Amino acid sequence: MKILYFGDVYSKPGRDAVKKAITQLVPLHEIDFVVINGENVAHGHGITPEMAEEMFEAGVDVITTGNHAWDQKQIIPYMSQTTRLIRPLNYPQVAAYPTPGRGSTVVDSKRSRKTADGRPFKLGVIQVMGRVFMDALDCPFQAAEREAERLNNVGVDCLLVDFHGEATSEKQAFSFYMDGKVSAVVGSHSHVQTADERVLVGGTAAITDVGMCGNYDSVIGVKKEISIQRFLSKRPIRYEAAEGPGGYGCVVIDIDEKTGKSRSILRLRETTI
Repeated sequence: MKILYFGDVYSKPGRDAVKKAITQLVPLHEIDFVVINGENVAHGHGITPEMAEEMFEAGVDVITTGNHAWDQKQIIPYMSQTTRLIRPLNYPQVAAYPTPGRGSTVVDSKRSRKTADGRPFKLGVIQVMGRVFMDALDCPFQAAEREAERLNNVGVDCLLVDFHGEATSEKQAFSFYMDGKVSAVVGSHSHVQTADERVLVGGTAAITDVGMCGNYDSVIGVKKEISIQRFLSKRPIRYEAAEGPGGYGCVVIDIDEKTGKSRSILRLRETTI
């Protein structure tokens, strides 16, 4: 079975690019599941229910988020209504202040290919957030390991982890830690695609960061003039999303449905589509 995962989708150029790419890449690579990181689809600041539905209607199966999950307040009640939009699993669990939403999900493939016994493929998706140069959440390593064990026990055919983090060392260490426990670990958050895709010895496909979907004539999706001005002046000028045609960064992961181990990971990047 095959998973198509798109890195951080930034504003309207990113949404438009992903929608176009889905129509091209799904049939070309015989994709069974489409997953995106959608924490920046709302003009670079979180995600709205309407935009989540827009992406689902375009063929996305699961949307992950990250540290910008809560930027649009109207997303909080929506998170309790859908199982296909997830946030980092390792937010602290405090009874008096419960974290909205969920940190993992399981979805059935809506596409034609099925398992040998005739049922749809089942994909489990987990998201965790790193702690290096990020918020001090619970340990992402232990949280993901526990959840992977739980999902594997309920009979998923493959298991994808979105590690939303800043430090490449933390992402790589996490991939090695989870090797053999999940089908794939994909990195998000930096918006810059890394060229280290590989299948580890235990059968886990890994890449430090899948990159961005959005306008590439920008600084990680932001108007370059504003970003330059912030660096030069050190003043808190509000970021604005770059406008114009968008491109995408994504990976295609081929997984053996009998073992849950990855056969290959293909990295793709187009600056305009």
